[in-house]
Amino acid sequence: MGGFAVTRARRLGSLLGFAVLAGVMVAAALLPSGLLAGLATRTVADNFESLPSELRTTPASQTTYVYANDGKTLITTFYDQNRRDVRLDQVAPVMQQAIVAAEDTRFYEHGGVDLKGVVRAFVSNSSGGSEQGASTLTMQYVRNVLKNDPDLTAEERADATEDTAGRKLREIRYANALERRLSKRQILEGYLNISYFGAGAYGIFAASETYFGVTPEQLTLAQAALLAGLVQSPHAYDPINGDRDLALERRGYVLTAMVRQGDITQAEADAARAQPLVLHPHKQPNGCAALNSKHNDWGFFCDYLRQWWLAQERFGATVADRENALKTGGYTIVTSLDPGVQAEALKRSTGVYGYDSARALPIAVVTPGTGRVQALAVNRHYSLAANPKSHPTYPNTVNQLIAGGPGANGYQAGSTFKMFTMLAALEEGHPLATSFDAPSPIVTRFPDGGPGNCGGYWCPVNANPSWMNGQRTMWTGFGRSVNTYFVWLEEQIGPQKAVDMAKRLGITFRSGADARLAKNADGWGSFTLGVAATTPLDVANAYATLAANGTYCAPLPVVSIKDSSGRPVSGAEPRCSDVLDPDVAAAATDAARCPVGGQSAYGRCDGGTAAAVAGIVGRPVAGKTGSSEQNATETFVGFTPQAAAAGIAVNPDDPSDHVGSAVAASVNAAVARTLAAAVAGKPVKDFPPPSSTIALG
Repeated sequence: MGGFAVTRARRLGSLLGFAVLAGVMVAAALLPSGLLAGLATRTVADNFESLPSELRTTPASQTTYVYANDGKTLITTFYDQNRRDVRLDQVAPVMQQAIVAAEDTRFYEHGGVDLKGVVRAFVSNSSGGSEQGASTLTMQYVRNVLKNDPDLTAEERADATEDTAGRKLREIRYANALERRLSKRQILEGYLNISYFGAGAYGIFAASETYFGVTPEQLTLAQAALLAGLVQSPHAYDPINGDRDLALERRGYVLTAMVRQGDITQAEADAARAQPLVLHPHKQPNGCAALNSKHNDWGFFCDYLRQWWLAQERFGATVADRENALKTGGYTIVTSLDPGVQAEALKRSTGVYGYDSARALPIAVVTPGTGRVQALAVNRHYSLAANPKSHPTYPNTVNQLIAGGPGANGYQAGSTFKMFTMLAALEEGHPLATSFDAPSPIVTRFPDGGPGNCGGYWCPVNANPSWMNGQRTMWTGFGRSVNTYFVWLEEQIGPQKAVDMAKRLGITFRSGADARLAKNADGWGSFTLGVAATTPLDVANAYATLAANGTYCAPLPVVSIKDSSGRPVSGAEPRCSDVLDPDVAAAATDAARCPVGGQSAYGRCDGGTAAAVAGIVGRPVAGKTGSSEQNATETFVGFTPQAAAAGIAVNPDDPSDHVGSAVAASVNAAVARTLAAAVAGKPVKDFPPPSSTIALG
């Protein structure tokens, strides 16, 4: 169909529409005034509360903004429609003037329905003049609210925009009702916040950001005129994806209308019209896989935040309700992500294994005493992009390799689990000085039908007998990571107590097999050697409990949450409880000084498996190494009173690909340097010493 035919058809459609509206208005004009009032408003003052709730409150669908811990660095946004409401005083006056001049020149004069405008538009359109609209700004607001009502069906939404006398009458009635109960400023504010401006931008905040990269209060006259011109036909006038010349022509029309209204002078209009169209297109990220490619490593933290949100009942009765709240609630979420610590963790992870390696080093950093997660990094891109055929599972993935989740149960963390046996033994009254002549192998009471058993019983060995065997205490057994000492110690208290201790410190058994064993763990002798699957975040947070003197805090990815009105929302507060006697925590920490090259308060350390760590961190530090069977994984966790960090070297897609012992020193250093970055600039603090009773007995 040619351009003339299209214009003619459009004009014919407009004529029919105006004929309907004009007929409605003329009929209304002929009715007695009392009856007209009843028809138009249904006694508005009495029945305002019976109007759709969407017309009595601000539409709910708004974008949620997620920031790093500085409250300024944007991580991502979540939305169904890219919209964020602003107050009218946050919109430049020229924008307010421009939208009125473009859409409803008599806005401040009519009471919701402009009979003069209807007649003028009907005459102009019938005579072949420039097409003019008859719907007032208030009526457009009504229509926009109704068609955006999330509770409407598709059919009901279509009904809200259908060109019928019934729809027009409904708009007239609602518009009159709103005009009697809301001020012009309130209606204008609602209109600017709900109108669609094209390019996926709903509302003036998103439009200003999408087209020009500014806030609504920063808009210039030329920018405001262009945006105001978009509302009539967002797709046709869209200067990013549509016709720039048409957009400029429409901008000129708005400027002329503003001169006619007396809002600006002709000279100001000419100056604005002469300005070239300079756009700063900005596509708002939506979700965790849409982050800027420079920071797609933040996607793993974002994913953890989303998992956390969906588990919080305060945000909705069901997971679907919580997802909807995240996408439509207009929250401002300041997370605990520290971009500096995250960058250091990623640098250290990729320094051990590059993005082109099947092996990975996921690292997590947690703040003791709050549980707030500072960093979640791994040598992977958080992305839905396809991987090379030669690397089907990397470097791109959205699997939660650091914090665990669906499809990611975790990895064996080896001897880091000896901590739970030691804590349980300390609670049972065994002092740090508890001595045992550790052999290799040690024949246990745990039945074992597998290869290498000793008469039907499990008999583990020490990895380096010449360095590990002999008389050991908790200090030296932990420092040198003596398997047989801790298997013996676990026998003294029973494996169930060690497992229960791990649970108390937040270790989650995501694997079905591990969860079943954990329920009845009396025969799970190998638990102390770290055979259960876990994650770097779980391990870091468990050890953070020691750093906080026995106070466990659930991992927390947020610092603050505010609703769309800027009011604080509960949920960002740390959830902490005292799970250990402080003296027990101090004793375990004292033993944990040994592995990292430090010295206990009682001078009982005599060698450690990660002796270089103390020099790297440069302040009081504790921690533990862990090697799973045949060095399939290598783990290190370290902590100071102000931070805890853990990393596990692993092939997350192929457990049979053993990383080997040679990488252990690199893992230790990577986690230690990350930990050093997390405490840089903070006051140097030491750990409290344990009592002589719990240390020496």
